Amino acid sequence: MPPLKIPKTVVPKPHELQPRWHLIDAEGQTLGRLAARIARILQGKDKPIYTPHILTGDFVVVVNAAKVRVTGKKMRQKVYYFASGYPGGLREFTLEEMLRRAPERVLELAVRRMLPKNSLGRKMLSRLKVYAGPEHPHRAQLAAFSPPADR
Repeated sequence: MPPLKIPKTVVPKPHELQPRWHLIDAEGQTLGRLAARIARILQGKDKPIYTPHILTGDFVVVVNAAKVRVTGKKMRQKVYYFASGYPGGLREFTLEEMLRRAPERVLELAVRRMLPKNSLGRKMLSRLKVYAGPEHPHRAQLAAFSPPADR
């Protein structure tokens, strides 16, 4: 009887990976659902070569972040806290204030909290580019943009 041939697990090498660019329009999309979709793309979980310990994700450019939608009373009830580390240095902002001051930051924070809390998660987050309006400086990658994945 011939010996059994066991298939080997293929682990992609970092130099074999070719990250793509995704352009996502946030206008009218729900904040949490959009953030979950972006986190999935950044992690590379939408690819068959996904490997947890290697950066297999793609680049994501998000435009119109200021026009993201939230449900219910979150505009006034959702609060973001920032601490300076000094006594009395706790600052809090509602979602409404954050969207007015820095709309890009709202989406970045939502995605950051869905990524792994380690060095690989920080590398994934560096591949996220968020812009409040419809303009972005990544025209050079336009040829590499994949068509928007509407899921």
